[in-house]
Amino acid sequence: MEEQRVPAVGPPHWWRSGPPWWRQEERARWPWRSTALVTAFVLIGSNYAAKGQAGERVDLDLFARVLLLVAGLLLLWRHRHPVAVAFGTAGAVMVYLGAGYPYGPVFLTVAISCFSAIVAGHRRAAWSALGALWAGHVLVAHWFYQWLPPSGDSAAAWGQEGAIAAWVLAVVALSELVRTRREQWAKEQAERAQAARRRADEERLRIARELHDVLAHSISVINVQAGVGLALLDSDPEQARTALTTIKAQSKEALGEVRQVLDTLRAPGDAPRAPAPGLDRLPELVDQAAQAGLTVDVHGSPPPLPPGTDLAAFRIVQEALTNVVRHSGSRHARVHLDREGGTLRIRVDDDGPATGADAGGSGNGLAGMRERAAALGGTIEAGPRADGGFRVLTVLPLTAKEDDR
Repeated sequence: MEEQRVPAVGPPHWWRSGPPWWRQEERARWPWRSTALVTAFVLIGSNYAAKGQAGERVDLDLFARVLLLVAGLLLLWRHRHPVAVAFGTAGAVMVYLGAGYPYGPVFLTVAISCFSAIVAGHRRAAWSALGALWAGHVLVAHWFYQWLPPSGDSAAAWGQEGAIAAWVLAVVALSELVRTRREQWAKEQAERAQAARRRADEERLRIARELHDVLAHSISVINVQAGVGLALLDSDPEQARTALTTIKAQSKEALGEVRQVLDTLRAPGDAPRAPAPGLDRLPELVDQAAQAGLTVDVHGSPPPLPPGTDLAAFRIVQEALTNVVRHSGSRHARVHLDREGGTLRIRVDDDGPATGADAGGSGNGLAGMRERAAALGGTIEAGPRADGGFRVLTVLPLTAKEDDR
């Protein structure tokens, strides 16, 4: 209850999760707009390229425009069928170049389709499509040109092949960079989700421990006082009234502490309305135990403690005394507080023996005490003493761990 929420810091959400067009929900949609823009750019740009290469390459005709349209519209399926689109655009462009049509922005369709395939994880398919396109261009430009249009064409310069190879490598390098960054984003998202689940589990355990400790102690006192009240209702009404008064006070306090725990669920960012209990409330705990018929002797005084350690120490003593009330035949307990070096030693003893049908309890109380101590880097030893009775020995560090400050 003493924890404070710290606002999240770091890069904005869109940077942490990746650009919107990489997210799964976006990739499931049909990329109509981008496909239409690329197709229009390829058609218009090829017309301008044809004017600049007039006399050198075959003029654009209906078949050429169909190939350009096919290469562009195939991009509509690049997210759903990236491998087929990569090979389809490469094949359309290869036919376009083999027919002798002008060089132009048609290569952009292959770049986009292979980029999408690599980012989606189909690296070998994209590399194969790019390699096949480059190899096919080499064959057409240096060996098959004499049988293919335009007539009278000569072999292309090898420097042109180097430029195309550089373009292919640039597409592959950029795609691999984006793929690597995307995988890194996915890994970071998975780690954040796992950390969030871990924090949620820890918070549930913390609230469960708080509710157990508050309710177990209060209900034990109420149970004892209710028994006293029923036994003395006729013979000693005044003592029965005192028992009922104790029940009322104890139930009111328990409701207040339960409400304080539940408030952290309703408004996680709000500060607690009341300070968390600590060992400064040990006398109050002794009085409550006395109302349940248990005499408690306290030896020593606690040193100044961090809030988390102070709360854990209080809850451990509270649970230990509750176990004495519920499971021990002894009506006397001793609490020893000692400081040894950088640790606080808390020892709770009773003289036993264990009684009742539920002697030993369900184990939730001891498990909760061990969890509290372990969270602070401390230890708990609990078990029967050699001379009878039961002992709970707790060792807690006086300096708070980083997550307890």
